[in-house]
Amino acid sequence: MITDFLRLLFTRSFKPFIFTNENNYNLNMDVSELGIYVHIPFCTTLCPFCPYNKIKYDKALASLYKNALINEINMVGSLNKKTNKITSVYFGGGSPALMLNELSDILIALRNNFNIKSNIGIELHPRDVNEKTLLNLKSIGFDMVSIGIQSFEEKCLKVLGREYIKGAEKVKMAAAAGFTTIDVDLIFGMEGQTQKDLESDFIIAFDSGATQVSTYPFIDFSYANNKSKPLGKKDKKKLLEYLEIVSDKLQCNRTAVWTFGKKDVPKYSSVTRDNFIGFGASATTLLKDVFKINTFSVVEYIKAVNNEILPTALTLNFTKRTRALYWLFWNSYTLKISNKNFKKLFNNDLEHMFKYELKLGMLMGLICKTEDGYELTEKGTYKYHLVEQAYTHQYIDKTWRIARQEAWPEKIRLY
Repeated sequence: MITDFLRLLFTRSFKPFIFTNENNYNLNMDVSELGIYVHIPFCTTLCPFCPYNKIKYDKALASLYKNALINEINMVGSLNKKTNKITSVYFGGGSPALMLNELSDILIALRNNFNIKSNIGIELHPRDVNEKTLLNLKSIGFDMVSIGIQSFEEKCLKVLGREYIKGAEKVKMAAAAGFTTIDVDLIFGMEGQTQKDLESDFIIAFDSGATQVSTYPFIDFSYANNKSKPLGKKDKKKLLEYLEIVSDKLQCNRTAVWTFGKKDVPKYSSVTRDNFIGFGASATTLLKDVFKINTFSVVEYIKAVNNEILPTALTLNFTKRTRALYWLFWNSYTLKISNKNFKKLFNNDLEHMFKYELKLGMLMGLICKTEDGYELTEKGTYKYHLVEQAYTHQYIDKTWRIARQEAWPEKIRLY
């Protein structure tokens, strides 16, 4: 309901968003800044709560996947003039450290095709965190890590269906290894979780050496295998409000709706990029006028790339307004909406394109005016938290569910 209303309000159209099976090789990478995402889909165990594209690790398949990744990077790189400033490189999964021996070759391929001067981050399962792995990651160029702790509490991990690992020790290892940014992922809104549980998780993370904590609400995807359901909206709201209190105690800044970090430390994020290219099965690409999703099937991904075919399974072509709306949505996640950045990207003013919507947002107390645009208020931050979860259920869940079932879907309509 809420996404239907917002779609009509912002797009000023009754038309749905439509993903087609179009595979466009004319990628418009003529942008000044570009992010890069690499998806590694392998895990040793498949956590039931995790919605991301993943399969059981197989050494022979991983070797084929590495070769396909490098081929895709070279294919896309041949379309790139190498003049873009790469603002971030991020490896996610899955558990990317399972391909530790292959990561160096993948990074070499990226550097050969793109002008990389940015931080390079990687997502880690706590099981894979040890001194040898961390030192190897640093030696090949990674300087940011995100550790998927989810909770330091054994009872909370049990609710998620994950084995207990002494997470604090893993964070301390990363701190001792000297990474620039250490993000700890936590989940809130699980059955039986109290404010004190969440506060304890938050404090342990920072006391162990985290520079940033990302706290995501427990969302039950339709295709997940969760045995328990998330807490209700009121209970989640109390936990989210309590996080702000704990953050203030620890003198942290709220840098996004669900993220809190230490001052003057580079921030770690995988979603707030104006333009980015994704490599690997299920990876997404966002450019000036298009959003692409690679096939979720690892086998089909390898087959396509080895036949010199870009592995795009789904394509959404943007109008100028829907592209600007996408930018507005994800920049709102960072709590600040910069008119300067908007104008740089769209050659237009925020107030010109979203004049009435911004006025309505101020009238409702969701945003306030700043020197360079707008900022979400406390009320607006909470409302965004609700909208993002609705967006996940209405759009992301449906798209990913179909893409998991069909390697090459013909069309997906999102109302």
